This record gives sequence, C-alpha cells and structure tokens, in this order.
Amino acid sequence: MSKSKRLRELIAKGAIMLPGVPNAAMARQVERVGFDAVYISGAGMANSTAGVPDIGLLTLTEVAQLAGYIARAVKIPAIVDADTGFGGSENVARTIGELEAAGLAGCHIEDQEFPKRCGHLSGKSLVDLEEMTEKIKAAVAARRDPDFMIIARTDARGVEDFDRTVARSQRYIKAGADAIFPEALQSAEEFRSFASEIDVPLLANMTEFGKSPLLSFTELAGLGYRMVIFPQSALRASMKASQKFLRDLKSSGTQKEWLGEMQTREELYKLLDYDPTADRWLG
Repeated sequence: MSKSKRLRELIAKGAIMLPGVPNAAMARQVERVGFDAVYISGAGMANSTAGVPDIGLLTLTEVAQLAGYIARAVKIPAIVDADTGFGGSENVARTIGELEAAGLAGCHIEDQEFPKRCGHLSGKSLVDLEEMTEKIKAAVAARRDPDFMIIARTDARGVEDFDRTVARSQRYIKAGADAIFPEALQSAEEFRSFASEIDVPLLANMTEFGKSPLLSFTELAGLGYRMVIFPQSALRASMKASQKFLRDLKSSGTQKEWLGEMQTREELYKLLDYDPTADRWLG
C-alpha cells in the first residue's frame, strides 16, 4: 500500500495526530513513539535548516530535498507544507510532481500572496479567489498518484472574515481539493461552526503562541477534524532545552550535569537502525 493511500485510509477511519518535524531524525522519533503519520513543517525547515523566518525563502528544490529525506526515513505517511505552491499554476503542477517523487503522501497549498507570512501573524494578503482555484485544479491534474492528498489551506480568517473563509473553502472543494485547512480560526466555536459547514476532511493547526485556542486532539476529533498538526511543538521544546544547555556549558565549561538529559549514543544508533558492532546500517 502506498503511503498516500495509507493516509486516506487512516482519516477515513478517524482522526489522526501529526506531530511536526524539521528533520528526518525527529521524524523517526515520531514513528517510534507510535504516531500514524508525521507533518513536515515549512517553518521548521526554514528555521532549523537555513536559520531564516517562515516567509517563503526556501525554494521548491530545497523543500523537496529536505522533505524527501524525512519521507524516506519513515514508513508512516508524511504531509508537507508547500507554502503558496512556489508560483503560479504551472509552478504548482511542478511542485506536486517533485513532492510525489520525493515520497510525500500529500501537501497543503495556501491562498496567501507571495511573499507569504506565518499564518498566525497579522499583515497577510490573499490571492484572488480565481487564482487559487486554478492552482488547486493544476495540482489535482498534475498528480500521478490519485491518492496523493491535495489540501487547500485558506488564510482568509485573518484577512477577510469567518464567512469568507467558509465561502473560499467551498470553492476550493469544487476545484478539487481533497481536504481543507482553515488557518488561524480564533475560537472553539469557530472550529465547531467551520466543521459544520464543510463536508470534506479537515485539518486543524494547534500551533502555540498564535491566534487559535489550544484545543485537545480529543476535542477536535469530536468536532469532526480528521488531521491535527502540532507543527513546531517538538522543535520549540528542543530549542528551549538546547538554549538552556548552552548557557550552562558556557558558564560551567562542562556538560557532565546534562548527561542524564541527553540521548545516548546507543539510543541514537537504535533510532537510526545502525549496528556499529557489525558495521551495518539497515536503512
């Protein structure tokens, strides 16, 4: 079974959690803990790999390569953030081809104008409705695997209003989107109302420090959301820990007090399926 088909099977049965990761090692951790799918955060890749903000600075080539490392490192399906599709309709078609070839199970494309902004910041602007529907049509037409999931993300709630968010989403469904990602809804009631209006699988973003309330997976599943992503949670936790470690190292000159908090060499090799005694990597 392809990973894209597996993803569709999972959400047909119920809701799934998708922790966000910026790299393949962390994706392996997600898989080993027992999650059914993983989310590849665009912000995570930009922040951790290039040290730049999430404003569309990575190219399609870079995203496909980085996301491909992650997708190939795990057996579970991976969804990637494809920003605005890296251009117009023709660019979107190429984007889908590249991401499919890299082993992704699906992606989401948003209706922001380029250069984009983080979905939970003010000052965003949207492309014309017709332009976005053409992008979705191009994405659907370009995929070779009919199970590859095309998720339309709308940032309309932060630019227009809730009703326009619903209206745009309905047009995106007519254009062929398999699922809808309403970014930055602002209350539990909005999440509930949106789910009652839209009749395709929905993705909820539970990012921290943003405009949306932090509803639990159980709450969102009860409202009808099939995919719940936690895009930066693991990265934020690890960055906070490494910041504290580095401060301690700078002041003390030794890492000894941190050994109990570290992943051991043996744990790392086990995560990577590497047996150093036999000099064998299982891949």
